[in-house]
Order: sequence, then structure tokens, then C-alpha cells
Amino acid sequence: MRALRILLIVVVVLGGLFVAADRIAVHFAEGEAADRLRATENLPRTPDVSINGFPFLTQVAGGELDDVEVGIQDYEAAAGDGGKIRIDDLQAHMKGVRFSGDYSSATAASATGTATIAYDELMKAAKSEPTQVAPDITARVVSLANGGNGKIKVGVEVELPVLGTRQLSVLSTVSVKGDNVEVRTDSLPELAGLDLAENSVREITDFQQAIDDLPGGIRLDKVEAAADGVEISVKGSDVRLAG
Repeated sequence: MRALRILLIVVVVLGGLFVAADRIAVHFAEGEAADRLRATENLPRTPDVSINGFPFLTQVAGGELDDVEVGIQDYEAAAGDGGKIRIDDLQAHMKGVRFSGDYSSATAASATGTATIAYDELMKAAKSEPTQVAPDITARVVSLANGGNGKIKVGVEVELPVLGTRQLSVLSTVSVKGDNVEVRTDSLPELAGLDLAENSVREITDFQQAIDDLPGGIRLDKVEAAADGVEISVKGSDVRLAG
């Protein structure tokens, strides 16, 4: 019995040391991966990287990590016109992360994630300068906000002859069109009985925001209006994390 107790103590101690070593190794790997991702994507700050699953060391020995989560704050994506658009709180969930023998590169078999584009950022793509929609009539977008039920409320200011300035709002549907977030008005407003061409009005109320060059090659999937901005879902396969 004494020998058995000693053996159990040794097993427990060795198991504890293995767990400690495993956790130290994963913490070090998370830091290295975060630094490499920051350098690869030229990020303004170091992202959060969490390597899930236990034990970590056996996953490393197999050359593939089961589950990795990445969090990036204030990511600036290309806006398609040479400009940039800020994406807040990009959270990506990677599965099947394979890495090279010298750990210089890593690629995820699949990735899903979420992020937010604030309304003030999305306003950059809207027609905020007065634009003629009919003779002597101009209009411009002055605000974007949550319209409820997944819609965007688009505030429009219209300058009418004699009648002066009028403020109105329309509800718009937001959707993904390729690499663009598209805002399209559900129904156009009537302006004091004026017969305005639909195409002219839609040049003001409808617009697209291109979002290119997301980290690792992930792509837009879905989008929906929310309280503080539009919430986007992203996905991808063979997503490059580093290298």
C-alpha cells in the first residue's frame, strides 16, 4: 500500500508539472502569435490571441491547433477608393490551424467572425454634400442611425424652393453585395407633392461602402443594423494568420 501511495503521489506531481508546462507553453505561443499577426497585418495595437484545447503540446506535436480565437480592435480596412474604414471589435474564430515546421506561417482551415462598423464610419460613403435631385431642389444625407428590426434610419435634408429646408428620414435595408455593404431605401418619401424621379432620389439615399483587405483573406458574409452601427459577420477558408 505504501508503494502504491508513493506511485500515486509521483503521478499527481508529474501530471501537475505537465499541466504547468503546457499552460506556460500556450501562454508563450499566444504572445508570439499575437506579435506575428500584428506585424503581418500592420495593426496599430497587438491583437488578443487565445489558443483553446488541452493539451496544447500534443497539438503542436501534431502540427495543427484545433481552435484559435483572435480579437482585433480598430482595424482599418481598405475602402475601395484609396481610403480607409475603421472596423471595431473584429472577433474571429479559427478552426484547424496548421503551421509550418519553423512556425513562420499559419493557416486556418476555416474561420467565422463578427465585427461592427459605427454609423459615423458608414457615413463616409453617404452623399453628405448637397446634390441636385430636381431643378432647384437639392438633398443630402445628414445622419445614419438604428431604425429597429435590422433597418437603418437615414436622415435626409432637402432644400426646396420657397419652402426652404425640410428634414425627413427613411428606413433602409442593409445587405452584403460582394465586398460591399449596401444601404438601399425600402420606400422613397413624398416631398410636398413634388414628382421627383426615383433614380435621382436614390442617388442620395442609396449607397455602398466597399470593405476590402480584411485580415487573412476573410470575406463579408452578412450584415444587420444594430444600436451603435452595422454588425457584420465574416467567414473564410484557408485563412492566413501569419507568414
